[in-house]
Amino acid sequence: MTTVSTTMTTHPDGRVDLPDHSAIRDSRFYNAELAPVPVGFRTWNTYNYTALWMAMAFCVPSYSLAAGLILLGMNWLQAFLTITLANVIVLVPMLLNSHAGTKYGIPYPVYSRAFYGIRGANLAALLRALVACGWFGVQTWIGGSAMYSIIGRLTGPVWVDAGMIAGKPWTLWLCFALFWAAQMVLIWRGMNAVKMLENWAAPVLALSLVAVAVWIVGEAGGIGTIFSQESQLGWGADFWKVFAPSLMGMIAFWATLSLNIPDFSRFAASQRKQTIGQALGLPTSMAFIAILSIIITSSARELYADEMGDDLSALFNPVNLVNQFDSSFAVFLGLIVVIVATVSTNLAANVVSPSYDFSNAFPKRISFRAGGLITGIIGVVILPWKLFEDPDIYIFAWLNTYGGLLAPVAGVLAAGYWIRARTHLDLRELYEERGRYWYTGGWHWPALAATLIGALLAVGGAYSNVDAQGVKTGPFPVDGLIPFLKGLYDYSWMVGFVAAFVAYLVLTAGRRDEAASHERRAEGVV
Repeated sequence: MTTVSTTMTTHPDGRVDLPDHSAIRDSRFYNAELAPVPVGFRTWNTYNYTALWMAMAFCVPSYSLAAGLILLGMNWLQAFLTITLANVIVLVPMLLNSHAGTKYGIPYPVYSRAFYGIRGANLAALLRALVACGWFGVQTWIGGSAMYSIIGRLTGPVWVDAGMIAGKPWTLWLCFALFWAAQMVLIWRGMNAVKMLENWAAPVLALSLVAVAVWIVGEAGGIGTIFSQESQLGWGADFWKVFAPSLMGMIAFWATLSLNIPDFSRFAASQRKQTIGQALGLPTSMAFIAILSIIITSSARELYADEMGDDLSALFNPVNLVNQFDSSFAVFLGLIVVIVATVSTNLAANVVSPSYDFSNAFPKRISFRAGGLITGIIGVVILPWKLFEDPDIYIFAWLNTYGGLLAPVAGVLAAGYWIRARTHLDLRELYEERGRYWYTGGWHWPALAATLIGALLAVGGAYSNVDAQGVKTGPFPVDGLIPFLKGLYDYSWMVGFVAAFVAYLVLTAGRRDEAASHERRAEGVV
């Protein structure tokens, strides 16, 4: 290894270490969870990252993405291609932001300090955290519903027909609370518990889905009719009007992770291992679950047509589907798989990041564990599961809006790290008050301005569609919040990312010499 300064060490593979934390430990912007992971503890390999993505992708919302697109008028091929293309696209910012985590061993909020300022990073972190809290609520409700169904199938009406509280059986609320508590226990045990869960959950979930697909196709006597159905949109102008916002929504589905992926890549044994692992894990897993979802649903519609009719929205919910099985044992196994899938996704995708993000806001007062508890509480209070009920609101309002708000942050980070900093950060000063990354009172105004520009262009034109009866289908005005920006909303994630990327470079154009000087210092030249 080659020493580059009195505090930082660069290893032959390019990873940077900070062996002695004594210089930063007393900083009020430091705690053990936010500290750089020592190189010796960065042990995650290619399988760990592939398994991470497999376990996160195999969840009820992922399974239901194809349903949302088919309900909007696409055929199976259009839905499958849209989902697959979106995940190839989102892999790009994912890998761009992964690099810093692996090189420096730092989580997302600390990485953000380099470009937003040590205080300004809280804005980027908390934007991501609040979206995660919303998803945590959705996933926890799904898991609690699965528990409720299992117990109800085993115990009968006494459980299912229990007294109502706020319009739902008190037994359902109990399952929701128990599922919430189980996840809090796991996150309290730290990142090693998350890693172990993802490692064994991934193959179990993959094999389970394949087994369900094979079984239900056999029971139905074939795949069914979905694969032969024509698109309601065709391949002309009607399709492209739906395709663009749908693609942005599918990109936004994992746009959250494209920001906080350093929370996981900081544990990587090498850049190559995390890059290959993610490239193998993300696009392939999402394509795999999309096609299995279509196969299972198509066969299920043939098998359970009498019980469920032609209601695709119900069939694409695995909990509803499993409840149609004749065997109580099959229901039990199926819903256990749903529960495992929900926990594995929720912990990795929706609790790890905000745990770090809330900790970053008050490092000396909020630990990683306490941040996880805060996530759980907010996830219940904001009641976000209602977003999942309508594909218009789910895809066009929820996914597209938060995608457009988070994409500018990804654009700033990519421009700052790869072009302005040229991948060179001063690791020690990421924790220093009034140091290199303090900027103006802890805020880097060019990054904030670029984020605002990107977000305004991306979601300023947010609009709602009108159904066949002339009723507005979403929360936004039909003409858009800012009418002349309406056309950009269909491309919200792309607009937000590119606009912020370019704006940041323009607003920091005079700082190139500073970045070059820092690069020379990092290499020991000055």
